This record gives sequence, C-alpha cells and structure tokens, in this order.
Amino acid sequence: MHHRTVADLMTRDVVRARRDLPFKEIVRLLAENDVTAMPVVDELDRPMGVVSEADLLRKSADLTDPTGRTPIPHLEAWERAKAEGARAEELMSAPAVCARPDWTVVEAARLMEVQDVKRLPVVDETDKLLGIVSRRDLLRVFLRHDDAIREEITRDVLQRTMGLAPSAVTVEVRQGEVTLEGSVEFKSLIPVIERLCRSVDGVVSVAGHLAHRAGDGPSTPPQP
Repeated sequence: MHHRTVADLMTRDVVRARRDLPFKEIVRLLAENDVTAMPVVDELDRPMGVVSEADLLRKSADLTDPTGRTPIPHLEAWERAKAEGARAEELMSAPAVCARPDWTVVEAARLMEVQDVKRLPVVDETDKLLGIVSRRDLLRVFLRHDDAIREEITRDVLQRTMGLAPSAVTVEVRQGEVTLEGSVEFKSLIPVIERLCRSVDGVVSVAGHLAHRAGDGPSTPPQP
C-alpha cells in the first residue's frame, strides 16, 4: 500500500521571517500572503520557532482598553516578554516543532496533537527548512475518491497482502466509509483485515460484516 507522506502534502513555497524582522513587517507578510503563521529562521534557513497571529495579538491584549470596560489580563513572564517584543525572535513560539518529509500523515498528526500545534515546519537532515505542513494539509487525504479507496483495498489489502480470492470479500465505499461483506477462512483474520483497511489513505471508518469458516486462526496471523 502507498501512503502519502508529509512531502506529498506540505507547502514548499514557505513564507518565512528572519529572526530580526520587525513586528509590522511580520503583520504585513502574514496579510499579504493570507497565512496565519510562519516559521522564523536563522541565517542558515533553519527554523528557530513559529510566529503566529496569536503571538502578535498578545501585544494588543496588553494595551489599556480605552473604554475601560475590560481589565488588563494577567500575563506570565514569558507572555509579558512576547507582548513587549518587537522582532520575530522575541515574538515567536520556540523552539520550532518540526517534521521530516518522509513522515506519514499519522506521524505528523500525532506530533501536532501531542505538542498542541497547528502546523509543522518540515526540515531536511541538516535541519534546513523544506516546507510547512498544516492541519488542513493533513486533512487532504480525506478528499480521496471512493473509487480509488475501493480499488486499493481490493487489490493491495485483500488480494496482495491477505491473499484472498477476488470473490471472497466485496468492498463498498461511500464518502470514505468502508463496508466489507463476505467470508474468510479464519476468525483471527477479520481484525487484521479491518485494521489494514483503516490504514488506507482517505478511509473514515470500516464496518466489517465478515463471516469465517473456522474458529481458530493460524498460529501467526499475517502482519500488515
């Protein structure tokens, strides 16, 4: 099975900020390029951090409300430093949480979840910036056509990997939701098949309605 990687999904023409870029220039770059964040890079084009609209808004939040209706929010020391910052390296969230181009969608999504970030700069083996991948980019795998998903499951999962005859299991895919009908030799093969189907790019869910002809599976079930 072929899984799209971060390199397949990332944006390669990356809007970036040098470490000494002034506040207003950062705002201008974000607005002109219709992006909400960008990597901050050093002299060797290696990501140091990411500066986002949220980082910049701390400066506005720290100002006195001219109407007097809202109090100045309490800021931690690091938040106060950002609010008072004037250059990219003072405003950015650091260090940069980065991905590699050969990572799978699952690896990138898990890192985003663990680190609670919305985007990952993508770097090569020397940590030089290659691109950037966002949550929206990762979700593009779910735009895959149902016919392509069904063909991959039938050909690569059921026939090539599991060694099943074409008539053994039928596959229906609607809006990325997979339904399996048919029968297999061993009961232990059913969860393996379902797990492999879930790993196919674009699959939203798998409903297995598979019968089995024997209760005990082989001593070592086929591995994905």
